Amino acid sequence: MTTGSLLAGTRAVVVGGSSGIGLATTRLLAADGCRVTIAARGEDRMASVVALLAAEGLSIGSVACDTMVEKDIAHAVDVASEGERLDIAITVPGGGTPMKVLDYECDAFSAEVDKNVRPVYMLLHYAAPMMTNGGSFVAVSSTAAVFSTRGLASYRAGKAAVDALVDVAADELGERNIRVNSVRPGLTRTESTARMFENPELLSRFLEQQAIDRGGEAEDIAHAIRYFAGPESSWVTGQHLTVDGGHTLRAMPDMRPPRP
Repeated sequence: MTTGSLLAGTRAVVVGGSSGIGLATTRLLAADGCRVTIAARGEDRMASVVALLAAEGLSIGSVACDTMVEKDIAHAVDVASEGERLDIAITVPGGGTPMKVLDYECDAFSAEVDKNVRPVYMLLHYAAPMMTNGGSFVAVSSTAAVFSTRGLASYRAGKAAVDALVDVAADELGERNIRVNSVRPGLTRTESTARMFENPELLSRFLEQQAIDRGGEAEDIAHAIRYFAGPESSWVTGQHLTVDGGHTLRAMPDMRPPRP
């Protein structure tokens, strides 16, 4: 892989960096000279990612981390910052179980919301104090944060909470020159969405409501995260960048008259 130096001398932690969007983001950051530490569960998997990127000429570090465990997040930040300074913090994980809105047990609903917003807050809580020269914090949200998706109440609530947290954090931390933004992916090919991509009928129904006739790839989202992470966005904070092929453009059926 061709490497650059735009991020040379910077340090980053990517929570959830061993697969999908996180891995694609790690690759871009490392290719621009950033010292990246990925934090995820599955030490064998992380070792294989480290080896994969090494074969591409990219050197990264790794640390075992359960994204719901506070001490693990704190430790990941300590490792990535080398106890000195952190410049970039990115958090990817989240998710939800499809279910009708009244079918959740109350505790289960709260747990699913927590799964989306708790890792974001914990990383922000520990990473921001280490951004002593300013920095960039990027959370992966979702287009589900901004429009209704039947069956995904807990997921939408969690991602909407992420974006609300981003707004306030950006407002408060700007005085420290810490930028806080989120990226809202549309339907993107990852392990968790493989079922949709492997179902032509389901995928076709989804793409009918989208301007660009293809699903997203992890790299599409990674480039948006990379923009927020780097100096190109030094005057951008509190923003939510939607990367969805135009899916959120449409709220109505096609009303165009038929061609003569």
